[in-house]
Amino acid sequence: MTADNKASGVSQKTDPGRFFEHFRIGEVIRHATPRTITTGDVALYTALYGPRFAVQSSDAFARSIGYARSPVDDLLVFHVVFGKTVPDISLNAVANLGYAEGRFLRPVYPGDTISTVSEVIGLKENSNRKTGVVYVRSTGYNQNGEAVLAYVRWVMVRKADESAAPTGEHVPQLEKAVAAADLGAAVPALDVGAWSNELAGSRYRFDDYEVGERIDHVDGMTVEEAEQQIATRLYQNTAKVHFDGHAAKDTRFGKRLIYGGVVISLARALSFNGLGNAFHIAAINGGRHVAPLFSGDTVYAWTEVLDKAEVPGRSDVGALRLRTIATKNQPCAAHPYKVGEDMDPSVILDFDYWVLVVR
Repeated sequence: MTADNKASGVSQKTDPGRFFEHFRIGEVIRHATPRTITTGDVALYTALYGPRFAVQSSDAFARSIGYARSPVDDLLVFHVVFGKTVPDISLNAVANLGYAEGRFLRPVYPGDTISTVSEVIGLKENSNRKTGVVYVRSTGYNQNGEAVLAYVRWVMVRKADESAAPTGEHVPQLEKAVAAADLGAAVPALDVGAWSNELAGSRYRFDDYEVGERIDHVDGMTVEEAEQQIATRLYQNTAKVHFDGHAAKDTRFGKRLIYGGVVISLARALSFNGLGNAFHIAAINGGRHVAPLFSGDTVYAWTEVLDKAEVPGRSDVGALRLRTIATKNQPCAAHPYKVGEDMDPSVILDFDYWVLVVR
């Protein structure tokens, strides 16, 4: 405690979070606090986004095809694992920039307890010297020490001292896509004969999709401020850009940003209309939050089938590599489907991932 703080009686026991210059390449961070996922979490996740995939919605359906019961939605697992990292990685973030090498490794069921460990694998100071990009590989574990999810993300973090030199710089080389051989780990052998297209809500199975096909998911969802707050609290994601509306008044946007995971979950839920039998996200190849989303905006989505793959040793499922584009306030029927450098300004998410589809 400094002399001034001693005089004022202010304690120094609180944690302001890390800034860019505090990270070290190779350091391993074990995050607080382990989180037991309950059926209450699952119900609240459903209330926030409205996902309708049968495997995650019905214990009876899931058991009939080979699961012990309905697994927790893949993205709820992702958000919980992600949320554990925020106080140590991105409390002082400007924005989360991207994802890569995400692999879902084991099903998670209500009652499982999740904890997270991260390794800093890269650092790069920005030219303005006010911020830098931190690359981390985070792994979520269940109560038995078994890995359930691993992924890389990179995030722009403020510096506390603009004159401070980075502790080292390295931009990691990341795989452009997860290999098909790594896609089936979180799914038990399925009884395809017991799969009901009627109950699942779609008649389209793996062989019905073609590379290059584009699917307009038609529906839209408007995001409200209350939903954003419930979501970030559900995941214990305490990043200031999402939580602190008073502080956000001094940012370039002048208000809180909607957590990027909200956009991903909304896009995934919207994708049910056209991909109802794509019941499991097997891997995240890459993703960018292209532009911010704010409360009151309406999210739409469309998906392109980038690739199809056999999953080694599996005759019950096939893999589709998908690119889902989410837009704000621009229905996809009127959207020019631009990608790349000339992407339409209404685009808020560009997400590349593998799903498993029943055969």
